[in-house]
Amino acid sequence: MSHNDLDPSHLETLDRDLGRLSTLEQATAYVSRPVIGLGVGLVFVVFAALLAALIFGQANNTLVVVIAAAFGAYMALNIGANDVANNMGPAVGANALTMGGAIAIAVVFESAGALIAGGDVVSTIAKGIIAPESMGTPGAFITAMMAALLASALWVNLATWIGAPVSTTHSVVGGVMGAGIAAAGFAAVSWGQMGAIAASWVISPMLGGAIAAGFLWFIKSNIIYTEDKIASARRWVPVLVGIMGGAFAAYIALKGLKQLVKIDLGAALLIGLGAGVMIWLVMIPVIRHQSEGLENRNKSLKVLFGIPLIVSAALLSFAHGANDVANAVGPLAAIVQASSTGDFTHAFGIPIWVMVIGAMGISFGLFLFGPKLIRMVGNQITKLNPMRAYCVALSAAITVIVASWLGLPVSSTHIAVGGVFGVGFFREWDAERRMRKAKAAVPKEMRLAPEERRRRKLVRRSHFMTIIAAWVITVPAAALLSAAIFTVIRGVLEVS
Repeated sequence: MSHNDLDPSHLETLDRDLGRLSTLEQATAYVSRPVIGLGVGLVFVVFAALLAALIFGQANNTLVVVIAAAFGAYMALNIGANDVANNMGPAVGANALTMGGAIAIAVVFESAGALIAGGDVVSTIAKGIIAPESMGTPGAFITAMMAALLASALWVNLATWIGAPVSTTHSVVGGVMGAGIAAAGFAAVSWGQMGAIAASWVISPMLGGAIAAGFLWFIKSNIIYTEDKIASARRWVPVLVGIMGGAFAAYIALKGLKQLVKIDLGAALLIGLGAGVMIWLVMIPVIRHQSEGLENRNKSLKVLFGIPLIVSAALLSFAHGANDVANAVGPLAAIVQASSTGDFTHAFGIPIWVMVIGAMGISFGLFLFGPKLIRMVGNQITKLNPMRAYCVALSAAITVIVASWLGLPVSSTHIAVGGVFGVGFFREWDAERRMRKAKAAVPKEMRLAPEERRRRKLVRRSHFMTIIAAWVITVPAAALLSAAIFTVIRGVLEVS
């Protein structure tokens, strides 16, 4: 070995070259990741189309069903990328779950919810918003449903790209409404139903935010701000976990299992009460054991909320899969029925192969594209810890139950994100209140300037405004897009 081989300058050059190579590998991996995601998504869309072709064979309108299956698969991917973040974001933001753990739990429970309890009759996707008989012919109805499916998928895709969690339910509603107006005029739309949906834009997030803020106030008053935090936690955490368990038992009974067993609101509340009392009794010794040896400080309390958060994320995913899979495959199921029987005015069920496309698409979409929105909901709107995330998850279950009792159509997206906003704005109010109390004891020269206080806002205003704007324009944007797509498809068919 020559002297030059051991020259320090040569070694430094080698280190720099290796560093550049490592940076290049990281950059290549970063650039290729979206490409791989798009490639896998495209393969899934092609698989859905081939599955539809295989099942329909040589029947009439096979090409129409194949194209609709591709659109349905694309919509399911977008629901997984955008909507599922609302269930997993709080638990990830609070560090109760890793991103990989959250995705694994969501994939399993979303799919289980969709396949076990998601086969509900979805005639309301079309009949609740537009009158199908106003379409005149099966061809016009099929074209309208295809336009609605593609338009809603494109809108959710755009919202995911800009980082805005939007309601996929409202996207589909807007898509169906826009295509219905383009096909049969404004008289085809049930404006009473649309008014109730528009009201839910305001009611869902406000109700979710108020409930989440209320529980956070209770936790702060009765546990965090007490002298003996551990003793307070032993008393109240089992009660809080029991309330959560009861709320989710009622929620799953009411919304997640309606295809298997018909349960009314009263029976669901009784199921929730029984489950809540049982969980409360079970959690008393569990929390006592978990709290042994913990220091009397706020950080210790986070341990006690970890498992409830993980369970709540799984249950929210199951209920979401059971309910929202219809957004992806409802219009597709309507197209399948109209294409195979010519009947488009009566209620229709969802074939199992259509449900499989919906369940798989939601799982693939979450795995490939979901982390962006999970991070947004989990820690970019406001900082979450296990106690705050618990309040968000609990408010989601309670709000759905209250909305069902009032007969209001609500969005799980608006409720969950509204809960995050509620927690954040409550923290701002509470911090301001405590600051005012302590102000008298702080010398004037040590007080924060108004600019510094504004900078320390606990809810990021830019994200808040982006999300609110996306919510407001979701239905009209999806409707305009759907009307345009319907007009183009009809024009192409007339020319051909």
